[in-house]
Amino acid sequence: MTTAEHPKSCCTPNRPLGIQTSAEQIKTNQQAFDRYKAAAIAVAGGTGLLGTALAGIANDGEAPLRKTRIKPFRISATTVTNTEFKAFVDATGYVTEAERIGWSFVFWAQVPESFGMTQAVPEAQWWRRVDGANWRDINGPDTQSEAWHADHPVVQISWNDARAYCDWVGGRLPTEAEWEHAARGGLGDVKFPWGDALPNDTDYYPCNIWQGRFPETNTARDGYLTTAPAKSYEPNDIGLYNLVGNVWEWTSESYKIKSLKKDVRARLAQMKGFKLSKGGSFLCHASYCFRYRIAARSGTSPDSATTHHGFRVVWSE
Repeated sequence: MTTAEHPKSCCTPNRPLGIQTSAEQIKTNQQAFDRYKAAAIAVAGGTGLLGTALAGIANDGEAPLRKTRIKPFRISATTVTNTEFKAFVDATGYVTEAERIGWSFVFWAQVPESFGMTQAVPEAQWWRRVDGANWRDINGPDTQSEAWHADHPVVQISWNDARAYCDWVGGRLPTEAEWEHAARGGLGDVKFPWGDALPNDTDYYPCNIWQGRFPETNTARDGYLTTAPAKSYEPNDIGLYNLVGNVWEWTSESYKIKSLKKDVRARLAQMKGFKLSKGGSFLCHASYCFRYRIAARSGTSPDSATTHHGFRVVWSE
């Protein structure tokens, strides 16, 4: 894979700057804290790796490979599921940002034909603004029965929504270093949680990504057109599922790149306040968005939500 000097716009759209709301302060529920933390995977501290020696996308801040100190922590084995997020909403009455704002982003192929014309995102025409899309009805009004699955990752979740859930279970979002340390599972500077073997469109499907020609045709050779259950495919060596592919995962950090290049600095100036996500999604493919790698990174406005963005939780030890 040749290194891309000018990364293409990723498959994650953003709300216009300035449309932001704050999540309510959610108090920790002791029962939820005890249950979810106890089920999480313990990750040993020590010296961790961050980044990579060979960047897949040169101007995304993936390189260089560097060592970093990691404190012990626990991390949920899967991204938060619809069932788990529903328990949070039922207990607290929390209303997500997509619900408050009144619309969210839906991939074009998942927009029901009955909705008629929808507004496309200028820089990524395959994303459409759909009124009434939220974590329950992820593709728009009355689509819950066809798209909402109890054991799938909760999606249409903003960074602020994710933080509110983390507060309720007494945890937090992972740092980039923690996320990469957990994803590597002790394997070192590898591209993927299972090693360096590259998924393909024909006979090797270790994760849920796109097969075919993006964005027109997804053959779904891996078994899934959209999300897979949160606990699917083989876990990495420490027992974590779907760290790459399936859904993007919010981290606790802002999206930053150390670069003196004018074009990179100009891009970052337009992304002020954006938050860092890791892992890629079911919409990623090496021919377009090769970001389903451990070192890959993406930045998204904190109030944005889509059908391929979720999160997992970390607890400090």
